[in-house]
Amino acid sequence: QLVSAAVARKDAGLQQCRERGLECRGYDRDWRVLRAAEENIERAGLEEWIRVLCKPIESFSKPTHKPMATGLVISNPPYGERLGEEKELEPVYQQLGQVLKTDFIGWSAAIITSNTQLAQKVGLRAQKKYKFWNGTIPAELLTFSVEPEHFYKESKALTPWGQPAALSFEELSEGAKMVCNRLRKNQKQLRKWLNKERIQCYRLYDADLPEYAAAIDIYGEAIHIQEYAAPRSIEPHKAKQRLHALLDATTVVLEADRDQLFVKQRRQNKGKQQYEKQSGSSAYNNRADNKQSDRAPLVVQEGQAQFLVNLWDYLDTGLFLDHRPVRQRIYSQAAGKDFLNLFCYTATATVHAALGGANSSVSVDMSNTYLDWAKQNFQKNNIHPERHQLVRDDCLNWLKHCRQGFDLILLDPPSFSNSKRMEEVLDIQRDHSQLIQRCMEILKPGGTLIFSNNLRSFVLDEALLDQYHCDNITRETLDPDFQRSTKIHHCWVIKQHGQ
Repeated sequence: QLVSAAVARKDAGLQQCRERGLECRGYDRDWRVLRAAEENIERAGLEEWIRVLCKPIESFSKPTHKPMATGLVISNPPYGERLGEEKELEPVYQQLGQVLKTDFIGWSAAIITSNTQLAQKVGLRAQKKYKFWNGTIPAELLTFSVEPEHFYKESKALTPWGQPAALSFEELSEGAKMVCNRLRKNQKQLRKWLNKERIQCYRLYDADLPEYAAAIDIYGEAIHIQEYAAPRSIEPHKAKQRLHALLDATTVVLEADRDQLFVKQRRQNKGKQQYEKQSGSSAYNNRADNKQSDRAPLVVQEGQAQFLVNLWDYLDTGLFLDHRPVRQRIYSQAAGKDFLNLFCYTATATVHAALGGANSSVSVDMSNTYLDWAKQNFQKNNIHPERHQLVRDDCLNWLKHCRQGFDLILLDPPSFSNSKRMEEVLDIQRDHSQLIQRCMEILKPGGTLIFSNNLRSFVLDEALLDQYHCDNITRETLDPDFQRSTKIHHCWVIKQHGQ
């Protein structure tokens, strides 16, 4: 029945082609490829509809035997993976773009490629992008409307910060060109790792150039930029110029539309400020209607898990990218175990534990905002609350009264907290020994504690080294995108002696 329905749809489509006089043509400069294509067309019984011709890209033009006001040109040019280096392929993409802009105004176009840097050489701004796998190669389908307003050189579009868009490298300021070159260098260094691990969310840049102090994180198609507050010695207008140069460079290198950029200023927050929505100068609203909060959270993939991230409402996005290896470690170790996640944030580590086969879990945080977020992450990954509990409490207070045992514990506290919701002030350098000792008391025999924090100046209490087996795994928990900033966090695996 399904086959019959498919055949009926095919026949109806071909009838429409006949009535409208539509046709499909294919071109390639290699006649051997065309011979194989002709055999495939014949096997499909489509000789009447599809013609293939041997023609190089520089000779390609709109068919002249009948007027065609519109149509679709789709191309799968070489990526630089198999047929040559990027520099050698740039003229191919440039020639394709020139042909489209000269002969195919009013048409639609699409390009299949795994190299977005080469795709920029076409000189058209993509309308939509679709990610997929072309065999073993991660690729994108880019779609274009071949209209002058979408040409790079002629576009009148504005950047998210309300300035004329920098549409090419040549038009950038000298500072922006420096940032551009660094972003491209980082892209090149990360590309093979990202493709191999199929990583969708990662850090591309982290104040690599001190004058341009910001972190640039990629979340699928979205770009999250956190500007680090400039020192008081830097004049405000100078800091603003540097930020604009960084944003210019980002849009050029990543071929970003303004709806893809989300820019915030990162500054030290106290108490409940970290849970509150961003407003004013601390969040650059990059949509004309200033209604980012009306947007639904993005869904991103990490390994087997799916997470909701919010790039516009809060300073933090819901997913700490630097802890990706810690979450993967928990996923690989959680099978059949009871897991405890303290200061759980949006419970992304718990999701990995549950998907890795944890028998049960308890996740504790004092923020209703984060626990509601965690609940949505659970629902997205079909994690049942009967076995995986979310608890709203001050972790220090909860630990005092806990009588349950756990096989695997994640202790990832903030560096400092004086929230009114807490009974005590938390200073991780001062209090970490007491926290670790209490966690070890509720750890089952043979169990493991993973202790992490992001205080750059942190030093582990030497007395703990005598009391427990403490293995510093910080370097092992820094993926390539965070190895440029090795003090992003500290991490230990702690067990009883003799395990």
